[in-house]
Parts: sequence; structure tokens; C-alpha cells
Amino acid sequence: MNAVERFEALLAAGKDSALLRFGLGTQYLNAGDAARAVAHLREAVAKDPGYSAAWKLLGKALAEAGETQAAKEAYRSGIAAATERGDKQAAKEMTVFLRRLEKT
Repeated sequence: MNAVERFEALLAAGKDSALLRFGLGTQYLNAGDAARAVAHLREAVAKDPGYSAAWKLLGKALAEAGETQAAKEAYRSGIAAATERGDKQAAKEMTVFLRRLEKT
């Protein structure tokens, strides 16, 4: 059983959480399935709007899926969440990613 199957089994067993959704999003993105990653990462930030790492990965997944405008919005939301939590590094990284998208 690979990581995706383990995470999906936990989800099917009712163990839904922001961390589980982040894990699934990460695995799907690494497997090249940006659309599935986006769905799980949206769930992660819905469950925990302050989860800056999930916002950052959501922005990346959206950009890879060709949804540039949605990626920009995710990064903006992530920057706000990271700033609110005092996560300066995540805010800086997302600011860089956002600027790159705005240049294209």
C-alpha cells in the first residue's frame, strides 16, 4: 500500500483533517495530479484557514494546473494567514511565488 492509498484509507475511515488533506495534496502533486491535489488542499485550508503550508502548496498546485488567477488568490490568502500567525518565512516564500506569477 503506497502513501496515497494509506491516506485515502484514513479518509474513507472518517479520519478527515487538515493535516491528512495536506498529506494527500502533497502526494497527488508529487505524482503529477495537480487537479486532485487542488481538491484536497482546498479542503485542508477550509478546515484550517491559518494553515500557511497548505496555502503555499495550494498555490503551487493551482499554478501547475494552469489556474494562474486562483493560484494568485491562494498565495494572497496564504500570505495573510502566515502574517497573522507570525510565520514570516512562509509569507516571504509565498510573496516571491506571487510576484513570479504576476510577472507572467
